[in-house]
Amino acid sequence: MPIETIVPRRLYRQVAEQLRQLFDSGEFAVGDRLPPERELAERMGISRPTIREALIALEVEGRVRIRVGSGIYVTEPSRIPPNPTTDEGPFELLRAREFVEGAVAEAAARLAAPADIAALDDILGRMEGKAHPNHTTLSLDRAFHTTVASILGNAVLVRVIGDLFDQRMNPFFERLSSYFEDPTTWDAALREHRLVRDAIAARDPKGAKQAMQDHLRKSQERFSISFRDMAPVAPASESKEAASGHAI
Repeated sequence: MPIETIVPRRLYRQVAEQLRQLFDSGEFAVGDRLPPERELAERMGISRPTIREALIALEVEGRVRIRVGSGIYVTEPSRIPPNPTTDEGPFELLRAREFVEGAVAEAAARLAAPADIAALDDILGRMEGKAHPNHTTLSLDRAFHTTVASILGNAVLVRVIGDLFDQRMNPFFERLSSYFEDPTTWDAALREHRLVRDAIAARDPKGAKQAMQDHLRKSQERFSISFRDMAPVAPASESKEAASGHAI
């Protein structure tokens, strides 16, 4: 037998695999409702964000159905093998962005020129009053973060920030966003963007770093509301399919 490369798996994938095995063994039958996220996290000894990532991955695969305001239900597995999701979970990516972009904003506050602030103001002005999510809001959100990075005058950093942003353009993030992104979250993100801009304009490195990290941390919090605590919404298939993404 040939030797195969050992690839470490993310914790949320291990959780998803354990739940998948429970479904296949009949521990949870098709139509059964799973225990609440908090209970699953306590029983498995892991964090709720990890449970959230595992459940979203299983829904993308078609193994569970998330009914907002009701719970998570086991579904009949599809006969068509699902496309694999990205290895990194959304919370892992947001935590990485919190660290990297916090440092970028801190440096930007030391180097920003009036033209840089004007560029940020132009983007923020175009973000105002937009319906979210759609391709325009997603593009503007990306532009804000890459424009902050461009203040450092390093094309590599701009590309890195852009690539990190683009990593959530996959079914995993799209499904997560479909539950948690709406005009209210867009307005909150816009206010947070303005705080980042103001700190950079004030040449306040510490404040800029804190504002950017707070923004990305709050993005994580917006994705952490319990599905059972949310008000019921129309299924994603019934909503407009203009675009998927989230304001981060």
